[in-house]
Amino acid sequence: MHSVKDVLKKFNPLKDKYVSREFQAFGVNLAERLEDPRRKGLYIKFAKTVPRPLLEMALRFVIDANAKNKAALFMWKLKEMGAFPAKSIKSKSLPAGRQVVKSIKSEV
Repeated sequence: MHSVKDVLKKFNPLKDKYVSREFQAFGVNLAERLEDPRRKGLYIKFAKTVPRPLLEMALRFVIDANAKNKAALFMWKLKEMGAFPAKSIKSKSLPAGRQVVKSIKSEV
């Protein structure tokens, strides 16, 4: 864990001009350690929404594994640890005011 002093020492106002909060710095740090700078925004979102201990455990797992694709392994580990809520499957519903009408054929 980096202290505020360390973060401020590494702060480059030209490069990091949009990093103003601690979770943003942590997200950028995740992107650098996972060698995935294109998805900086995703890691900042994770740093804001996913509990920090889960992120640190997944990062430790990836660093220890010496993986080729660190970002993919990180995502897999987060999913395995249950960091993302399960999506509920909603049944299809019709727009408001519409009803399903069954046709009934009567035999005479």
